[in-house]
Amino acid sequence: MATTARARPDATEFAPFYASYVAIVPDGDVVDAMRQSGRTIGTTLAPVPESRGGFRYAAEKWTVREVVGHMIDAERIFAYRALRLARADATPLPGFEENDYVRTAGSDARTLADLTDELRIVREGTVRMYESFPDAAWTRRGVVNGREVSVRALAYITTGHALHHLEVLRTRYAITSA
Repeated sequence: MATTARARPDATEFAPFYASYVAIVPDGDVVDAMRQSGRTIGTTLAPVPESRGGFRYAAEKWTVREVVGHMIDAERIFAYRALRLARADATPLPGFEENDYVRTAGSDARTLADLTDELRIVREGTVRMYESFPDAAWTRRGVVNGREVSVRALAYITTGHALHHLEVLRTRYAITSA
C-alpha cells in the first residue's frame, strides 16, 4: 500500500549521482515497483544459457555474471543503509568502490543460475524489509558517503539501480526475456 511517506523523494533526499536511478522508477508504490522489477530480472535472466555468463560486450567491461554479482552486492549495501537509517542510526556510513567489489567477488567462478537465484532471494529480503518499515521510518535521513539520503530515496535508488542494470543487460549484452 502506497503512503505519502513512500512518495517519490525530492532532490534534497539523495546525491545528484542517483537522480537517474530515482527517475526511472515507475510511478506508484515503490515497494510494488521493487517487487515487480525483481520478477522481471528473474524472468529475463532465467533463460540465459550458462555459455553467455562470461560474455562482456567490450574489453574491460564486466561479464554478465559480474553484472549480476554487482547487483547482489549493491542491493545488500543499499538495504543495509536503509535499515540503519530506518532504525534512526545516525552513524555516518561509507561509500563503496563497485569495481573493487566486482574484482574480488568471484562471480565468474559461479553459475549464472546460482547468481540469479541469489539475486532473487536478496530482492525478496529487501522487499520484506521495506514492507516492515512504519511510515515514520521512510522519511528518516542519514549520511552516506558524505551526502544526506532518506530511507525512501534508498528504496527508489535500489529499485532504479536494478532497473538500470537490467537495461544495460538488454542493450549492451543483448539479453532479452524469453
